[in-house]
Amino acid sequence: MSDVLHDDTTTDPSSIKGFRHSRQWVFGTMLVSALISLTASFVLSYDAVLLAANPAAELSCNVNEVLSCGAVGVAWQSSLFGFPNAFLGLIAEPVVITIAVASLGGVRFPRWFMFSAQVVYTLGLIFAYWLFYQSMFVIGALCPWCLLVTLSTTLVFMTLLHWNILEDNLYLPARAQERALSFVRSDADVFLTATWVVLMIAAVLLKHGPKLFG
Repeated sequence: MSDVLHDDTTTDPSSIKGFRHSRQWVFGTMLVSALISLTASFVLSYDAVLLAANPAAELSCNVNEVLSCGAVGVAWQSSLFGFPNAFLGLIAEPVVITIAVASLGGVRFPRWFMFSAQVVYTLGLIFAYWLFYQSMFVIGALCPWCLLVTLSTTLVFMTLLHWNILEDNLYLPARAQERALSFVRSDADVFLTATWVVLMIAAVLLKHGPKLFG
């Protein structure tokens, strides 16, 4: 597919060596992550309907007192905007999937569009981690499907950021853009993402310990 949507002068990612910087890897990873998040959102939405009908309903992911979708699902944080948060995933993830599939087909979206997508998904990431914090330290229970959404949201955010840096879509000053390019060329973003995920897992283990497996 020819590039018909992008009329800005940008960095050509093909000039960056390495498969991990390729369109196939970046948007393939984004697509898989978004599909995982969409699946989790469907399950969480279904569970939200069950809990609305019966707050004491036993959900399949109610493993123990710590790993409990039910405990999280009945908390006010799970419906912050007056409806289940999972519905947001049903709206957002199909958009991400569309971007990923189109990009795998060779489409390059306009710079303003990709910048806007980054801003919106950054807000989504902040919201996901706010919910993670609330689950960890306020509600005191963790929802396995919610954790999966948090992980997949992190991966989508980082792949989108990676591509937007390669294509100079973030309207950064020249010096900042060059530093950002050096950052992704050296695979530092991969190290950062992996380290962050490990820290998240460590935080969960330190907070709840043996109760996770009780």
